[in-house]
Amino acid sequence: MQTVHEKIETVLQELRPAINRDGGDVVFVRFEEGIVYVRLQGACATCPASFFTLKMGVEEALKRVCPEVMDVVPV
Repeated sequence: MQTVHEKIETVLQELRPAINRDGGDVVFVRFEEGIVYVRLQGACATCPASFFTLKMGVEEALKRVCPEVMDVVPV
């Protein structure tokens, strides 16, 4: 059985190719009290649409796999 951290890493690995195609990346930093902290890199760091990618893409995917996840925020 995977830990929460392992589930988060697995989901991010699955999403990474699509994010990389747009010139960006998302890196898992930590998980605390239901919040996943990630670092946006490359094009994602400055893209005005990165908030929507983070919330509608990354957060929704994580919540489907990991009910412990309540929010995803960039650091």
